[in-house]
Amino acid sequence: MAAHTLSLSTPTTSTGASHSQHNYRLPNSFPPSLTQILRPQSLQSPWLGSTKLSFQSCSLMTPLSKHRPINATVFKPERVSSTEIVPKWSSNAIKSFAMGELEARKLKYPTTGTEALLMGILIEGTNVAAKFLLANGVSIFKVREETIKLLGKGDMYYFSPEHPPLTESAQRALDWAVDEKLKSGESGEITPTHLLLGVWSEKESAGHKIMAALGFNEEKAKELETLISKPGSVED
Repeated sequence: MAAHTLSLSTPTTSTGASHSQHNYRLPNSFPPSLTQILRPQSLQSPWLGSTKLSFQSCSLMTPLSKHRPINATVFKPERVSSTEIVPKWSSNAIKSFAMGELEARKLKYPTTGTEALLMGILIEGTNVAAKFLLANGVSIFKVREETIKLLGKGDMYYFSPEHPPLTESAQRALDWAVDEKLKSGESGEITPTHLLLGVWSEKESAGHKIMAALGFNEEKAKELETLISKPGSVED
C-alpha cells in the first residue's frame, strides 16, 4: 500500500491536548512570534510512497532547543502507478496547511475544515492563489467574518486538539489537489493554488460557500486554473 508522508518540526507547545487520529495529521501551530520562519531541510524525495518532506521552524532572534516531529500519512494506493513521477507539496502549500490548522485552533474549532484551509492560504500570503483572491476582493478578514457567520464562534472555554483532524470535505480537497496534479502530467509541485481549487471543488463545504459569498465563481476558478497552466508561469 502506497503511503506518502509530510514531516515538519515545530517547537513543543505547552498545551496538553492529545493528538487526534486521522488520515492527515498535518502541522501543529507555529509560535505567535513574527520572527519565526520556515526553512526547508529536505525536499529530495517524491511526495508519495513513504516519502518525507522536512521543515524546521527557527527563530531569527534565538535558537529553538526543543522540537516535535509531526507527520501526516495518506493511504491512497490507487493514486499513482509504478511508472508515474509522483508530485511533492511546495513549501508554501505546507505552510498554508499549517496556518490553516492554526486558524482552526484560534477559532476553537474541533476540526480543520475547508474554511480553515482557505484562511491558511490567505495568511501565507505569498502564493499565487492568495494574491489572486486578494485581487478579487477576498481577504482574510472577510473570510474570518463569513466563517463566524456560517459556523459560529467556538466556546471560549473549549481547547481545540493540538492537531484538529480534517473534516471529510477538507480531506477530499487535499485528495483532489493531488489527483489533479497527477492528471495534468506536468512536472513541479502541488501548490496552494491546487489546494484552493480543491476547496472550491467541494460544493457543499464551508470553504466553497464562503468563497461563493465573497464573489468567487466558476469563471474565476477557470481563470485561476488557466493562469497556472500557462507555459512559463511561475508557481508558488
